Amino acid sequence: MRVVLDTNVVASALVWGGVPHQLLQAARAKRLHLFTSTPLLIELADVLARRKFAPKLAAIRFTIDEVIERYAELNTIVRPVSIARIAPDPDDDVVLATALAARAAIVVTGDKGLLGIEQYQGVKIVSVIEVARKIAE
Repeated sequence: MRVVLDTNVVASALVWGGVPHQLLQAARAKRLHLFTSTPLLIELADVLARRKFAPKLAAIRFTIDEVIERYAELNTIVRPVSIARIAPDPDDDVVLATALAARAAIVVTGDKGLLGIEQYQGVKIVSVIEVARKIAE
């Protein structure tokens, strides 16, 4: 299954674990094929640089760059296609543009605005729980 993880899902998986982390484990086990883009990796680095993540990153003894590098290794990196403004938050359009470039089946997000779109040009937009159920089947 070709999947793009929104930055909020990736940050949660990397720092807090839980169900989002199961998606990374599924990618390591080759049950998911993850895709990302340079803009999404830059956004992830910006998110991980927030003060609230510092203690967790210190505990795992990885720098932000090392975390990004390890996450990028789980992905195929694509160049987002150009799209019109779709998402309520224009920053979320890059997630959709990355998914289209990757020919992904699914975008996984916790963002309510993006979830509200439900589908864009054949790409389903689903929650972490929904895709976790699919890979558990």
